[in-house]
Amino acid sequence: MKKIINGVRYDSEKGIEIASADSGHYQGDLDWWEETLYKAPRSERYFIIGEGGPRTHYSRRTSSNSWSGGSDLRPVEKDEALRWLEENKIEITDEIATYFSDMIQDA
Repeated sequence: MKKIINGVRYDSEKGIEIASADSGHYQGDLDWWEETLYKAPRSERYFIIGEGGPRTHYSRRTSSNSWSGGSDLRPVEKDEALRWLEENKIEITDEIATYFSDMIQDA
């Protein structure tokens, strides 16, 4: 997926895929969603590409009383990207930690 937001081009084909998460529902479920966190290869910009069913924040109105699933790309700040990893219980591997080394401390 490609999208230009505030003059910045985001491209999943060129982005570095960091991690993916999903709702755990089957794809036909109204509450199904899946998201992937990316990092732009030449900058500190992060973005999430996701899609989901009609009862998720990816829903799209198709008529006055009808909704459908949809997809979107949204940029996120670095701290928001780390919070997304934590909220989705993504195991922070050494590889993932390299992107957030300035924000992660050992206990």
